[in-house]
Amino acid sequence: MQLTAPQIDQLYTFTQQHYVEYYDLQTELVDHLANAIEVKMQEQPSRTFDESLQTEFKKFGVFGFMEIVEERKAALHKKYNGLVWQHFKDFFSFPKVLLTVLLILAVFTLFKITNHKEIVLFSIFVALICFSIYKMIQSRRQQQKSRKQSSKKWLFEEIINQYGNFSATVFVPFNVIAQVNNHIQNVFTNDYYIWGLSIIVVLSSFFVFIIFNIIPSKTEKYLIATYPEYKILSV
Repeated sequence: MQLTAPQIDQLYTFTQQHYVEYYDLQTELVDHLANAIEVKMQEQPSRTFDESLQTEFKKFGVFGFMEIVEERKAALHKKYNGLVWQHFKDFFSFPKVLLTVLLILAVFTLFKITNHKEIVLFSIFVALICFSIYKMIQSRRQQQKSRKQSSKKWLFEEIINQYGNFSATVFVPFNVIAQVNNHIQNVFTNDYYIWGLSIIVVLSSFFVFIIFNIIPSKTEKYLIATYPEYKILSV
C-alpha cells in the first residue's frame, strides 16, 4: 500500500512538530517513516495510518528524532571540516606553495625591519577580526535574503553559515603568542621565534580566508553536491 500525498505532507508536519527543523533531515525521516508505515499497513490492513505512525515513532525511543539529528549534525560537521582542510592543503601544493613561502618571508622581513613589532602583530590580529566580522555580517544578510525566497532550512547550509568548528579556534595561536610575549622579555630578538610567529600569522590568515570567504562563496556548489534536489527547491 502506497501513502497518499496528504499523508506524506502529514509526515513532514509530524517531523517538524518533533523539533526537526531542517528540510533535508525531514526528508530522510519521512522516507524512512513512509516505507515502514507502508509495510505495516500492508501486513495489517486494519491498522490506520496514525496508529502505524505512532508505532514507528516509538521505535526512536525517549528522545524521538533528536539522536538522528545529532548524528547527522556530527556527520556534516565532519564533512565541513574536511572541506576546510582540503582548501588549506591546497596552499601547500604547486603553485600556491610559492605564494605561501613568499608571504611567510614577507611577514618575517616586516617583523625584522620594524621597531614596533607588537603593534604590527596587534594590527594583523585586528585586521583578521574586522575581516571576519565583516564577512559574518555579509553572510547573515545573504542568509536572511535567501530565507525570504525559500522557507526551507538545510542543515549543511546552517553549518557553513556558522563556520563549523574552526571559527572560534582560529585566533587561539594569537592568544598563545600574547602569553609568550608577556612572560618572556625580548622574545622578538630571537630569529627562531620570529620565523615561528611569521608561519603562525600566515597560516592563521589562510584559515580565516578559507572559513570566512572561500567556503561561503562556494556554499551553493557544496549544497547541490550534498543535496541534488537543492537547486530545484531553492529556485
